[in-house]
Amino acid sequence: MLFNSLDFAFFFPLVFFLYWFVVKKQLQAQNFLLLAASYFFYACWDWRFLFLLMFSTLLDYFTGIKMREAGNIRWKRIWFWLSIVINLGFLGVFKYYNFFAESLAESLSYIGFHIDLLTLNIILPVGISFYTFHGLSYVIDVYKERIEPERNFVDYAVFVSFFPLLVAGPIERAQHLLPQIKRTRIFNSEQAVDGMRQILWGLFKKIVIADNCATFANEIFNHSDAYSGSTLVLGTLFFAFQIYGDFSGYSDIALGTARLLGIELLRNFAFPYFSRDIAEFWRRWHISLSTWFRDYLYIPLGGSRGGIWMKVRNTFVIFLVSGFWHGANWTFIVWGALHALYYMPLLVSGNNRNNLATVAQGKLFPDVKEFGQMVLTFGLTCLAWIFFRAENVGHAWSYISEIFSQSIIEIPRFPGMKKALTTIMLVTFFMAVEWHGREHQFAIQRSFSQKNRIVRWSFYAFIVFLIGMFMPTEETPFIYFQF
Repeated sequence: MLFNSLDFAFFFPLVFFLYWFVVKKQLQAQNFLLLAASYFFYACWDWRFLFLLMFSTLLDYFTGIKMREAGNIRWKRIWFWLSIVINLGFLGVFKYYNFFAESLAESLSYIGFHIDLLTLNIILPVGISFYTFHGLSYVIDVYKERIEPERNFVDYAVFVSFFPLLVAGPIERAQHLLPQIKRTRIFNSEQAVDGMRQILWGLFKKIVIADNCATFANEIFNHSDAYSGSTLVLGTLFFAFQIYGDFSGYSDIALGTARLLGIELLRNFAFPYFSRDIAEFWRRWHISLSTWFRDYLYIPLGGSRGGIWMKVRNTFVIFLVSGFWHGANWTFIVWGALHALYYMPLLVSGNNRNNLATVAQGKLFPDVKEFGQMVLTFGLTCLAWIFFRAENVGHAWSYISEIFSQSIIEIPRFPGMKKALTTIMLVTFFMAVEWHGREHQFAIQRSFSQKNRIVRWSFYAFIVFLIGMFMPTEETPFIYFQF
């Protein structure tokens, strides 16, 4: 079930009606409804993997209790590592087994050993990386005694499987979400209206920007050997806005949907393409994953407490793991390594926390220096996106080689170029609205709410018109569902 589908258009209003008008202020009934709705939502993808989600939930729920009741540190550690190994084991089998098997066979072939390793013909369970990380953070926090284990199974299960975030995040923390699940929720009209605005903007990002950019990005990347360097640059830009519109659009819809149910999820995007350096970009892109790796990997490895070489090592580790988290392909690992290399000059020089405030805060335009920094950072990010999108590392290298050839000065040409001009205008409009609202949680949170009613509703109507006008004929899954 996609957020941008007719199924969800029927599903969510029904849940909303039952949640606020039938079970009302009965907290446990509300939570049970959320759990049932979440499991139904997930079963719509593939009901067989619902049992894997349930098993993971039960495992971590009982692990938390058993660690708390353990009579000594030895048993506490046994329960802790049992959960960690099983969770990562499932993730490894479903997501990474074939990658390791094929990589090992290929490596051995280089030294003269030819073997046929068994590969698995299995489907990757949607959202497994996200709900696995929910459970891991909970188990680690209980083990470190940062939180008490949750003894109400329904409340814990809602934390793991809450349907707005179940299949593509944000990656929540028990300290943030569980207290909201356990607290009586009263309908807040201001919060609900804010949620509807965020859903509207998320749908615009996904349907109008991401899905239309995807048409041209796919055409150019899939036939890159037939196009000039300038056309490949255009294809890279289309993909950059596709993946941003797609993933941040999903996050906006997820956060807006949760707000309609009286729950605040973690912010996942903060206008990353307006970043002035790579460090700022990673404070603004997929925030829940970046902070997860910071808290549960970077800091335990020593963080920034040691010398410069420890900082460099730890930084490379989290970027490489972050790349590998995205998928079992060397392209993602190279993508992570490239971002680590981008980050190194800032880390070594101690300038990785220079740009903490919003760019051009309180001003209409950035100054020349800020503009140059944004262009450079965006360019480096787009270069890395080529590896993220390419079929393999060889494809990425050939793509980049053609960009840095004489053909880069040619006029871009590809089938559908005239239609692409319309999409370029839509992206320009989109980025202008994002820039105007960059100091808020999402672009249209306050930008038009303080205008007079005619201006405000005219803008909303225009967005709805664009969504209807440019909606693809087929439902397009969100990119991050594959991760």
